[in-house]
Amino acid sequence: MSWIAIGVTADIPLRGARCVTTPQGPIAVFRTVENRFFAIEDRCPHKGGPLSQGIVHGAQVTCPLHNWVISLETGMALGADEGSVRTFALKVEGEKLLISSEALARRTA
Repeated sequence: MSWIAIGVTADIPLRGARCVTTPQGPIAVFRTVENRFFAIEDRCPHKGGPLSQGIVHGAQVTCPLHNWVISLETGMALGADEGSVRTFALKVEGEKLLISSEALARRTA
């Protein structure tokens, strides 16, 4: 797997997110209070809300539109809600954030 730099860890505040525009669509990159990083589609499976604007708690994000809770680890909706978003491989090297080249490849329909 090849990796592409998308920024540095300081770009993302604790319990925050930033959005990266890619050919796959917007990808939200999150940082938890435990200093873990995750990348998922920036689109709630419920009504398409911007997950990057949600509240990060633990390894989850709550959608700002209708309070759906999405696992940052699996992309699955939690609780009674059903649905999921794509997750993308992300790694940290020193202070650099790298995302898998798969995340930046063009969609094939």
